[in-house]
Amino acid sequence: MDILLLGGPRFLGYAVIEASLAGGHNLTMFNRGRTNPHSFPGVERVVGERDGGLDGLAGRRWDVVIDTCGYVPRILRQSAQALADRVERYVFISTISVYAEPLSPGAGEDAPLAVLEDEAAEEVTGETYGGLKALCERTVQELFGERSLVIRPGLIVGPHDPSGRFTYWVTRLAEGGDVLAPDDRQAPVQMIDVRDLAEWTLRLAVARAGGVFNATGPAAPLTLEQTLLQCQAEASSGAQIVWVEPAFLHAAGVAPWTELPLWAPGSEALNQVSIAAAIAAGLTFRPLAQTIDDTLAWARMQPPPAAPRAGLTRDREAQLLCDYAGQAHV
Repeated sequence: MDILLLGGPRFLGYAVIEASLAGGHNLTMFNRGRTNPHSFPGVERVVGERDGGLDGLAGRRWDVVIDTCGYVPRILRQSAQALADRVERYVFISTISVYAEPLSPGAGEDAPLAVLEDEAAEEVTGETYGGLKALCERTVQELFGERSLVIRPGLIVGPHDPSGRFTYWVTRLAEGGDVLAPDDRQAPVQMIDVRDLAEWTLRLAVARAGGVFNATGPAAPLTLEQTLLQCQAEASSGAQIVWVEPAFLHAAGVAPWTELPLWAPGSEALNQVSIAAAIAAGLTFRPLAQTIDDTLAWARMQPPPAAPRAGLTRDREAQLLCDYAGQAHV
């Protein structure tokens, strides 16, 4: 199969390239050439810009295009229109965040989508992200119809993750010592290993599947406590989890999700979406322990970031633990 990847070899794009090569497919990358420019030297790379710089794609044909980096409908429309008659199928990687709030637990792909007051907006923020992605989905479906495949991942985790969200817990518990965690132990957690997502996406493309799928996991419900205890067990560092009351964390101004990744009070339904359709379509999951081990092995090979991408700094964590312990003795 001849595949065109819109996006660079970064996280999901990296995993798509690896899975494509492992599957014996012919792959072409189209990107600006700025991210990991020396990776995958044997893969054809067409350098260009999605906004007005698509000349490098002219006169070419592919079986499928996989779009991992479409965020602005106006810009996405350019590539979709340019490829409408030259690719058989358009696979668009969207997001669970396309759903309108409030979302009900167990929501499926037919749940209402976010709507932007200004559909011409192009700045991607926390407030516009879901609505922009929903408009991108609509654009792809308008131009490709039954030849479109829309995949809505939840939190994507695993090696090469630039966000640091899941990696924070994996590496923090591997460091040992007292580790602050929110005492919201039964909070639901959904996530998907980037490699599982990439491999399944390619299987769907080969099968010429269409439609819309939520893509997260695991198959059985997972809690925050189970996730962190598994990270603790895989680390074998002697780390001790200190479960801290959410009321204390809120009063101290600790930001859920960013300073304490995976914890999203008030947005629990986004971690309880139905994945029945994806599982019926062949989505499978590697063990959580494997994702943790591989993420930790990858993280240990990276230079330390100048500042944490996600999670508490060690100084802030230590101060919070000290204050919490002091409060307990008042």
